[in-house]
Amino acid sequence: INGVPIYMIPLTVLRRRIAWVTQNPFLFSGTVRENILWGVEGATEEDLQWASRIAQVEEFVQRFPEGYDVLIGQRGATLSGGQKQRISLARALLKKPSLLLLDDATSAVDLATEASIQEGLRSLQGTTVIVVTQRISSVVFADSILVLEKGKAQGWGTHRELLRCNSIYQDIFRSQMEEELSNGGT
Repeated sequence: INGVPIYMIPLTVLRRRIAWVTQNPFLFSGTVRENILWGVEGATEEDLQWASRIAQVEEFVQRFPEGYDVLIGQRGATLSGGQKQRISLARALLKKPSLLLLDDATSAVDLATEASIQEGLRSLQGTTVIVVTQRISSVVFADSILVLEKGKAQGWGTHRELLRCNSIYQDIFRSQMEEELSNGGT
């Protein structure tokens, strides 16, 4: 992490430097603000706004009269899957991690929102982002992509390199493009 071999970093320090966002994030009954700030001591309103902007939380929170103080049900029952994922991402960003692991963390957001999130993630300084996904749109701008099939590495490169010379990646790309076109390009 940042040039230091992982085995040289004490486990307690390593755990503080890593943030993980899953496809099915855990949210609790309370406000959006409380869910984002959970576990991050000393975060300011400015920090909350910064993380929310990158995670595209602002986009939907502004529609609530209570804003960030709107109450959400247990496990985020009153929110969509994409809204839950964005709140979880904002919480992870507040940690200002050295390593951010996104495990299908934007699978429930639309492509336009995902593109905005990716743009924000690219602006992060000092954070390595690892994305685990089945959605090519989630990795198009990645510095490098590892293609796995049945748990085995089948390719490594940029989006363009893999499109040019990796049949598995090409097949996935084609099928997702066909699906996108059949859904009307949205």
